[in-house]
Amino acid sequence: MSEAKPTPDSGQTTIAPDVLLNIAALTTLGVRGVSRMSPVAGGVNRILQRDRQNDGVKIEVEDGQVHVDIHVILDAEVNIREVSRNIQKEVARAITEMVGMAPGRINIHIEDIDYEPDSEEEE
Repeated sequence: MSEAKPTPDSGQTTIAPDVLLNIAALTTLGVRGVSRMSPVAGGVNRILQRDRQNDGVKIEVEDGQVHVDIHVILDAEVNIREVSRNIQKEVARAITEMVGMAPGRINIHIEDIDYEPDSEEEE
């Protein structure tokens, strides 16, 4: 007769909003063609603290889904559509794999393009 192993009481795991912000931001920065994050503009939501905002990422958790708005500045001469889709795909994957939550809307906002100044123009 085998002895039953004790199991811990079922508990709950809580994910801090900053964890989701960091996952989205770091994943975005790892996508080829992303130069840097662009600050998220303030607004009524920031004053009322209805959602979290940080360094180019705004998240909202609704009905167990993580909705993300990502504000980025891209490198010059990249395919904007391709980079945007790669960001969406990678952020959705990271949220699912790292915290086990369902990704919802992942909106990409291209705020600017980083163009290298021409060396001839500077002289």
